[in-house]
Amino acid sequence: MINTILGRKIGMTQVWDDNDNVVPVTVIQAGPCAISQVKTKESDGYCAVQIGFGDIKIKNVTKPMRGHFAKAGVTPVRYLREVHVPEGESHECGETVTVANFADCKLVDVTGRSKGKGFQGTIRRWNFNAGPKTHGSHNYRQHGSIGQCSTPSRVHKGVKMPGHMGDDRVTVRNLQVVRVDEEQNLILVKGAVPGAKNGLVIVRMA
Repeated sequence: MINTILGRKIGMTQVWDDNDNVVPVTVIQAGPCAISQVKTKESDGYCAVQIGFGDIKIKNVTKPMRGHFAKAGVTPVRYLREVHVPEGESHECGETVTVANFADCKLVDVTGRSKGKGFQGTIRRWNFNAGPKTHGSHNYRQHGSIGQCSTPSRVHKGVKMPGHMGDDRVTVRNLQVVRVDEEQNLILVKGAVPGAKNGLVIVRMA
């Protein structure tokens, strides 16, 4: 069984469990994802399937990708991701992966793209302390010393400094599956997941 599905982060809300406790959840529209390519150990050296998700206009699909989708007999999609499968499992192009696979799943790992924050200083990026704001000090938000003098006469790699923040691939592990709605292709997981609304997320069984 394929243990991964692609989806779209809809947003956060809250539901009530069996004990009337409020549970904060993230709603993910997951699938259906059609298999557009099957890789075997004989042909590619490893076993995997390629699944797709997301609507796209035909005019935005390149001719090589149109041929790729036509060969598989599936509708063109916006996102394609490769999922490893155990050796010996047989899958065919055109099969569909749905949230029904996660009906009995208790924990999942969710991977997404974190929100981009642009260029940020060390106080926001690395939680540095601010400098004194009295007695003539001008060192309010500077990061301070970053290295030594004559030895080694350079700045070591990995020093925490200002720079680009966010827009990273982030995985949150062991999120509890609160509810699975097979009719609307929804998965409700407890807590927050990376990324902005309508962002692509990858849901994998933990």
